[in-house]
Amino acid sequence: MSTAKRRRGHSLHLELPNGDAEELPPVAAVFLILFDVRAGYTIAWKQSIPGLELNESVEYKSLPSGLHNVQEDLIYFVHDDDYAGISAFLNEPAEEADRNALMLAVGALVPLSYGRLGKSWKHALGLKELAKNLVQDPSKTQPLEDFWLAHKLANEEDSHSGAAESPSDGQAKRKQSPTSPNGKKRTRTRTRAVSTTSALAPPGQSLPSHHPALSLPVLLDTFGPLIFPLYKAALLRRRILLVGQAPVELACNFVYDISVLSGIPSSLSDLLPLEPLPTRLRPLFAAGVHDMATLAQGSRDTNPSSEVTDDGMGYGWVACTTDDILSLKSHLFDTLVTIPPSYSKQAKEKVWPRVEVRKGAEIKATQRDLRRYRILRRELRRFPSGHSPHAPKYSSRERASDLPFENTQETYDDASSTLDAQLAEPQSWSALAYSSFMWWASAGEKRTDLDEEAIHDAALLRHFDAHGGDPPDRPRSAKKSPGRSPGMEAMDTAPAGLEMTIIGYFHRLTTLILKTLSDIIEASDYSDVEEDDGGNAGGNGNGGQKRPTRTGDNLDDADVVYVSSEDMSRMGLDVWSESDRDFVRELVAFYFGRQADVRGGRVECCGVRIC
Repeated sequence: MSTAKRRRGHSLHLELPNGDAEELPPVAAVFLILFDVRAGYTIAWKQSIPGLELNESVEYKSLPSGLHNVQEDLIYFVHDDDYAGISAFLNEPAEEADRNALMLAVGALVPLSYGRLGKSWKHALGLKELAKNLVQDPSKTQPLEDFWLAHKLANEEDSHSGAAESPSDGQAKRKQSPTSPNGKKRTRTRTRAVSTTSALAPPGQSLPSHHPALSLPVLLDTFGPLIFPLYKAALLRRRILLVGQAPVELACNFVYDISVLSGIPSSLSDLLPLEPLPTRLRPLFAAGVHDMATLAQGSRDTNPSSEVTDDGMGYGWVACTTDDILSLKSHLFDTLVTIPPSYSKQAKEKVWPRVEVRKGAEIKATQRDLRRYRILRRELRRFPSGHSPHAPKYSSRERASDLPFENTQETYDDASSTLDAQLAEPQSWSALAYSSFMWWASAGEKRTDLDEEAIHDAALLRHFDAHGGDPPDRPRSAKKSPGRSPGMEAMDTAPAGLEMTIIGYFHRLTTLILKTLSDIIEASDYSDVEEDDGGNAGGNGNGGQKRPTRTGDNLDDADVVYVSSEDMSRMGLDVWSESDRDFVRELVAFYFGRQADVRGGRVECCGVRIC
């Protein structure tokens, strides 16, 4: 696969059925894996298109470690960068000669040209039924033959073509970007990635069973406010490794969700000058010790002056694993997420995931993230889940009752009073001083700035139902709703499902952040042109910094873009948090190739800074 294609990738989008609900994607391979008491897991039966080799990598990707402890599972993985794999695992009691258990997996490979997961989830029910039939007598493989003949890829070249691509994968060329104020053309050849929600189902249509996006409400409930630092790491295209125990279906779905939530809406494609850049975080789904070489390739030096190797990598990934040993290999990841085991749900107090960087430092949500999350939970109670009422719960019996898909509203009814201490950064002395000063200045009245903040956060969810007006526009932004796409326009005329609402919320947040930064940089460039023409430097009120020059991958340290505390607030970030200031610095360097001087909040009295 070419470098540009790997960097760009297929747009990760919600693949919803159009027309015939029974339409299934063709498969490039079908296989049956059995557990043998002497040889371990072996491929007992397989069929594939010419040229596609089913080697041992299919075995260990289809059967992550720890599956012997569960009765059934559904695993997603990526094979050779060109195929999405899906495997239905079943563990049934057997005779003593088979160690009292018969373990098998029935799987298939689907070309990624049919979507980021190749729409492989549409085959989940069929593969599960095959596994249930074969567990009775694995030697009777005629159902596998029938499945292969019914769904096999007619032409192997189709696996690399775009003929069957969904609307989000279109390869239409964009017009030449306009010239920037400094006279440089913003030339990009990156394929425009349509927003995830552009494939929104018509009014009344629901997400089909086993669609990975059905886990979005559970993702929010599992991570709480930590979803926002995780989203920021994904937006920076870090290598994110989720470590947990079997079953892995939910973790695989979390991988899909994180990649979807951090996608770049198409409305931003003309604002990002650097090329090539990924429009989504690459999802690897289930990974293991045999994938260490692949995991290591995703590294990107945080020093902007260092060169990025031209191997199509360096733009991060998100994956899940049950191999704890990978968490000890700090060179393989940038962000490590430890998911609590399923039995922790029985604990008296909720056990939260642990998010940390590879140096071992724990990552917590900012105070702003905490307030935003509480508002998000409150607002999401208005939205019904978009899944089919007949969709089955997750297959693994050990946790079927733990996933509130049948009544997703329950996920948002248990506001926790312990979120502050466990998951959020402590308030800084400056923030405490500012709060105390505002309380004194307002004679104890409610702070209007927090009211405005809450109104703005709630407005990011507006237009996802039949009510309300446009979301609030920031002064520096164009008069345009953030993150609008054709799919989002459809939401204005019909109630949106809970899952679609969550995706749209994060895409609007991404648009708000990147659009604000783009406006800051553009205003700085205009100011620089005015200075060259004899105008007043700094006329925009943002420092009028010189625009940086880009030589190869090197940044001129003297060329800095000024980001004020007002800009931080405009982006919905925490002006008192050093982690959010670091986030903006890295974001400006990664997406715009500039260096940023980010100013945080401060307390002043009579023009004198106190703290």
